[in-house]
Amino acid sequence: MDEIKLLNLNQLHDFANHPFKVEENTELCELMRSIETEGVLVPLLARPNPNGEGYELISGHRRKAACAWAGVTDVPVVVRDLDDNQAVITMVDSNLQREHIKPSEKAYAYKMKLEAMNRQGRRTDITSAQVEPKSGLLERSNELLAKQVGESVAQIKRYVRLTNLIPKILDMVDDGKIAFTIAVELSYLKEEEQYELHAVMDLEQCTPSLSQANRMKRMSQSGELDMDMMYEVLGEEKPNQREQIKINADSLSKYFPPDFTPKQKVELIEQLVKDWHEQQAIVPVRKGRGR
Repeated sequence: MDEIKLLNLNQLHDFANHPFKVEENTELCELMRSIETEGVLVPLLARPNPNGEGYELISGHRRKAACAWAGVTDVPVVVRDLDDNQAVITMVDSNLQREHIKPSEKAYAYKMKLEAMNRQGRRTDITSAQVEPKSGLLERSNELLAKQVGESVAQIKRYVRLTNLIPKILDMVDDGKIAFTIAVELSYLKEEEQYELHAVMDLEQCTPSLSQANRMKRMSQSGELDMDMMYEVLGEEKPNQREQIKINADSLSKYFPPDFTPKQKVELIEQLVKDWHEQQAIVPVRKGRGR
């Protein structure tokens, strides 16, 4: 049966390899103010520390940080006896309910939970006459996790792929500088290649498109990718880098027939600009003849 204890913050040790970051942002500030006025409404969750004295915090790292910030030293904690696999699964499940979760947090959380589920599955199958192959266990765990979090199995695997990225590139994914699908392709690059790519991106102040990332992935797999090729690929013009001119459609609508489609409007504008350009080329010639 769970026991609620009033524990000092010094007795609570952070969960090993905790994938969810505690950032000093607006949300943490609001939580601190709530704790200052109303106290800790939801007890933290911990287990007896398997590595020494005190307790290992499973759920409530943000509440712990907010309490420290607010000057609160003693907090209510539910103490539960959990083995390593149960602790990992509980830690991940409790944190996945947060509203804002970074791609890197999901990636490592999914990986940690899958590994814990696989260990639990293997231990169960030891008693069976025929032990299930590791690949079968992994696929079964992927399917179960996908149902639990409302993602497809393919999407779960894509997130786990992100754990193969070096920290500098993974930070760019979290910051929105590299799109998720592009990051998945880059995760197939070797570690040394990723460090080289980050250096090239930093020097050129650009990031690859999805097609460029896919090409570098294939080059890496065939042993053809080096920094020179990275410069060459990233130096290519991307469609979203081409200069575009935006025109407010409402300001021109009165000049077009009512039944004109957007395509017809664009074609007419292009034709008028072309006619104007040709006219400009003729004007200087006429001026020269009049002299």
